Amino acid sequence: MIELKDVRRTYRRGTDNEVHAVRQATLSIAEGEFLAIVGPSGSGKSTLMNLVGCLDRPDGGTYRLAGVDVLALDDAALSRVRSERIGFVFQQFHLLPALTAVENVELPMLYRRGFTPPRSARELLGRVGLGERGHHRPGELSGGQQQRVAIARALIGDPRIVLADEPTGNLDGPSGAEVLDLLAELNREGRTVILVTHNPEVAARTKRTVRIEDGRIVADSGAVPATARVSGEEALP
Repeated sequence: MIELKDVRRTYRRGTDNEVHAVRQATLSIAEGEFLAIVGPSGSGKSTLMNLVGCLDRPDGGTYRLAGVDVLALDDAALSRVRSERIGFVFQQFHLLPALTAVENVELPMLYRRGFTPPRSARELLGRVGLGERGHHRPGELSGGQQQRVAIARALIGDPRIVLADEPTGNLDGPSGAEVLDLLAELNREGRTVILVTHNPEVAARTKRTVRIEDGRIVADSGAVPATARVSGEEALP
């Protein structure tokens, strides 16, 4: 489903300083995997996730998603890929404080006019255990509850891929465990869940760990088994 080969991303800081955030990364992720990308701060793990999530473009290499060359897509097509196939969960919840939980979950639908989600925002809040909190604003919710609202928002477009960047980083232990339980449930439902973390205890909750250091993938606990690959994948828009 996700195939990166020799992908690299370099940023310029000033006129003479280059930062090689990702160097020659090759990675295959099958549909339905539960995977952690781990590494110390500054290792390039968030940049790698941004490349996988089509939030950033690599400087070289190839990236195929569901068999389609992502680098050949224009910005409009990339936006459609992000909104239709990928759900994002971040360490900072990015909820709008003036909106209720229901309104925050519905927000992505502003970019998908004409699309009717299979589950309403209220149903998704019930799915994450916040069915009675739909009218509450973020300031009235705990950190763990806000992150669950963010997960419900990521699911409103019914994505097949969920990318979670340090989803427990701002949470206490019990709240973080609840979020990880929820991500594991989403994976059991058949979604591909890719989690970025520097915490080995969080990574241990996944089924596969990819380690990145200094922009290079240096370890992978399991290659994609041939039986896990999906044939006849639907075409991207």
